[in-house]
Amino acid sequence: MLYVVIVFLWTAILLYLLLGGADFGAGIIEFFTSRKNRGRTRRTMYQAIGPVWEANHMWLIITIVILFVGFPSIYATMSVYLHIPLTAMLLGIIARGTAFVFRHYDAVKDDMQKLYNRIFIYSSVITPLFLGIIAASTVSRQIDLQAQDFLSAYVFSWLNGFSVAVGLFTVCICGFLAAVFIIGETDSEADRQFFTRKAKWMIISAVLCGVLVFTASYIENIPLVDWVFGKPAGILAITAASLSLPFLWYGLTHGKAIIIRLLAGFQVCMILFAATYRHFPNIVLLKHGGYLSLIEHQGQEKTIEALAWALLIGSIFILPALFYLLYSFEKKKPGEA
Repeated sequence: MLYVVIVFLWTAILLYLLLGGADFGAGIIEFFTSRKNRGRTRRTMYQAIGPVWEANHMWLIITIVILFVGFPSIYATMSVYLHIPLTAMLLGIIARGTAFVFRHYDAVKDDMQKLYNRIFIYSSVITPLFLGIIAASTVSRQIDLQAQDFLSAYVFSWLNGFSVAVGLFTVCICGFLAAVFIIGETDSEADRQFFTRKAKWMIISAVLCGVLVFTASYIENIPLVDWVFGKPAGILAITAASLSLPFLWYGLTHGKAIIIRLLAGFQVCMILFAATYRHFPNIVLLKHGGYLSLIEHQGQEKTIEALAWALLIGSIFILPALFYLLYSFEKKKPGEA
């Protein structure tokens, strides 16, 4: 049953990156859009993220619950030593959701709309930035359980070049996902071309930030190259993601909405697999050679068994409802969403 829980954990992280990433990316796209085009960008984004913007944080909640219940020592270590970026990310999620609601449903249109817009845009950038920083910090070997001062324990555990580079890479990935998902919701050729250009620029930015990630890992002696390219499985995953890029570019150019969405999801899945499989089941790599493992540091066997059954039974109710939600929104016309 332990591996059932681990599969749900990895799947929840992947789905949050895909669906939540596209949600955050909507604000990132708006951030990199000129003022005169932000109005139409905003209207198209409402239709694109409508089916998932309220539901996508479910995957983050599932991830937190799995760690809290099934792997309490891992949860405790991350929540203590990474509490600053975790707090920043959670505040960003709250601020973003609040601003989205107020700027969309506020009955009075006044100067407060400008404030709502700024909060939505900036929190859309800050949240995935810290999400990437947290993910990178767990494997950067900067978490020091023996730290004797505040900075060493709670700041330098995440504030380093590698973590920031991964954070920027995550921002680019989210912007790319949003642009890809939005293309299928446009109702004019001009909008399709506009978001296609955004998607291509985000691909280029992601590639550049990827280079920055590998550079930072080399400088800080993090064996990222060995993790990704050290075994055939990683090489195969990166090769598959790279070979799909020309097809994605072709799909963007010719407006193949379903194809580009599938390819974008496939690429993110391959990147996540290549970056994590080598040090599995060690989910947190500590300073001085220590680690926290999903197998060695699991909770009580009865707890894991109960958690696995809860996840399996819960998925029977959650997944059909989620698919119906997506189906319902797809049946709506843009003006009705």
